[in-house]
Amino acid sequence: MTDAGPQDPVTIWHNPRCSKSRGALALLTERGVDPAVVRYLDDAPDRAALERVLAQLGTDDPRAIVRTGEKLYKELGLADADRDTLIDALAAYPILIERPIVVVGDRAVVGRPPEKVLDLL
Repeated sequence: MTDAGPQDPVTIWHNPRCSKSRGALALLTERGVDPAVVRYLDDAPDRAALERVLAQLGTDDPRAIVRTGEKLYKELGLADADRDTLIDALAAYPILIERPIVVVGDRAVVGRPPEKVLDLL
């Protein structure tokens, strides 16, 4: 993996209604970073985008980005779901995606707490 630098694009999977997501975006902009903002609830990522972000997070496990406390998670019975079922659910119901996710170059972090995004800068 390469170190992030000024040449690396920065993207945030953002939910403006989420305080953690707003906090991560504020931390980035306070440091002069103008990230591409993906409002993933409005423009849901497909399987390929989900697979890519998992690789950037350094994991193959979609549970790393699943909001297990979300009511829909329980309603869909995802606690014992396999990997493919989870990825399908994330693509179909983006509310289940943990937020924010910040991508810099070929690396990503889940911004919980928001200060974790600073690890990429």
